[in-house]
Amino acid sequence: MKHHFIASLILLGLFTTATAAASSAVDKKQVDGLVHDYILQNPEVLVQSLQSYQQKQMDQTRKSFDKIQADAPQFANRLFHSASDPVAGNPNGAVTLVEFFDYQCPHCVEMTPVIDHMIQSNDNLRVVFKEFPIRGPMSNAATRAALAAQKQGKYFDMHKALMASKTQPLTDKIIDDIAQSIGLDMTKFKADMKDASIDAQIKADYELAKDMKIMFTPVLFISRTDGKPNTVTFIPGQAPESALTDAVKKAAAAH
Repeated sequence: MKHHFIASLILLGLFTTATAAASSAVDKKQVDGLVHDYILQNPEVLVQSLQSYQQKQMDQTRKSFDKIQADAPQFANRLFHSASDPVAGNPNGAVTLVEFFDYQCPHCVEMTPVIDHMIQSNDNLRVVFKEFPIRGPMSNAATRAALAAQKQGKYFDMHKALMASKTQPLTDKIIDDIAQSIGLDMTKFKADMKDASIDAQIKADYELAKDMKIMFTPVLFISRTDGKPNTVTFIPGQAPESALTDAVKKAAAAH
């Protein structure tokens, strides 16, 4: 009953505000005062309301995650076998890890050494990178730089160097300095950043994320590379190496 009462008061206050031209300022102040006094006298109602809201948000998030997990197998080919995707680790590895990421995402930055260590410690792991620049123009520029570096066979070098940059947000100068530091042909690099194939690559990753209802980074998927059986594991957000390792072992053991 308390929830209904306070909700009614708040709605009344909002209605009074919306119809201020037809209501006196005194009436509005009286309603605002009632709401204010009630909250002061019953603070637990506000706490309960916030907790209820948070629970609803958590439930909605859980449902959206469950749907991504359930739908993932139907996107397996686009997730794990897009010919233009950058690949690290063993290109013929029995298990594949896919990561959607942004170069200016702090959680993605923290995941980079974790994934690198997994590559170094598991010679049967294949890693696919899905460029998903959602944090503004410099994220897009960094993505274009990494895909341009791919054309010179140095994608993973560029990827790790961008992630390891101590300066955030990134700048064009930082990106150029990194490109030079890993030994890229800068003339070719600049030209390749404008290549139409990079536009197509970014568009393909965006469309896949949109179709799968992915709206944040990092997002990871792990599965047997051969896709038999459908053992896709969806991992939302930053995760410890132990969780990734467990998912890799599960996929590897599937028959």
